[in-house]
Amino acid sequence: MKDINESRHRLHGIVNIVTTPFAKDGSVDKAGLARSIERIISLGFDGILINGTYGEFATMTMQERAALFRHAMDVAGDRVPVLLCSAGSDPRAVRELTELAGNLGGVPMVMPAYVSEVTDDQTVAFYRDIVPASKTGVVIYNAPGIGITLSPATLDRLADIKGIVGLKQGDLNPTAIDQIANTLSGRIRLFCASDLAFLGPLMAGFDGLSSTNSGALPELILASYRALERGDAEAARNLHRLWYPFRKLARAFGQPQTTKAAMNLRGFDGGHVRSPLRDLSDSEKAQVAAVMETLAADQRSGVKLAA
Repeated sequence: MKDINESRHRLHGIVNIVTTPFAKDGSVDKAGLARSIERIISLGFDGILINGTYGEFATMTMQERAALFRHAMDVAGDRVPVLLCSAGSDPRAVRELTELAGNLGGVPMVMPAYVSEVTDDQTVAFYRDIVPASKTGVVIYNAPGIGITLSPATLDRLADIKGIVGLKQGDLNPTAIDQIANTLSGRIRLFCASDLAFLGPLMAGFDGLSSTNSGALPELILASYRALERGDAEAARNLHRLWYPFRKLARAFGQPQTTKAAMNLRGFDGGHVRSPLRDLSDSEKAQVAAVMETLAADQRSGVKLAA
């Protein structure tokens, strides 16, 4: 991306949330990350997201995150839009990473500052301060599982800030989705932040989806998304139903560790998680393996396990 206008034009569709493959010693497997990016781009995804919540940004230093940004952009180039999560609790660090992301040609994704008792006015002021740091604009990350839940009314105010180009919406309450879809559509790009329940927001008028589980099930989730995109809601629903047993495990065992376990079963570069997360136990991995074997036996899924 070279500027805000290009970001507004190109941001849409299905975006893979690239998990960060850590080696057992906690170092970043840069070669594994490059292979993951190449695989996703080759399959036809519309974009990638680096160092998001499930990319475990909260466990990484500023220096590690900046290096990850540079490496990902070196690999992806300008082939697809690249969201670079510059969220953090220290606005100084957020500004630095946001500026770097824009200068590299990515689009920074920024959460509201998650400090206690922050007001809506202070949140709006925070974004007004941060957004000008990026020449490619900023995507808002509304992530209630991590920090503050931004209301539709506050998002409406934020959408008026010059340089806000999109929203990754994690609050999937039907009322909030209805309000956002009908007040922000056409003003900024709207992305559903959960592939566990993306059919509703996309039917309501969202512009795209960000997906963690497509790291493990890229063919299946991509096919479901494309079916909905072409107007075949029945096919999208039926494909989405195929991996419900996997979604149950993801909810029970947590993310990104469940996706990483499934990626490893497929011979992909899932790697390990960093503390305080823990890799799945042998018993949990066995349950994931059983679900993956069932999916692989169904030709509709497109899933193949490693030999």
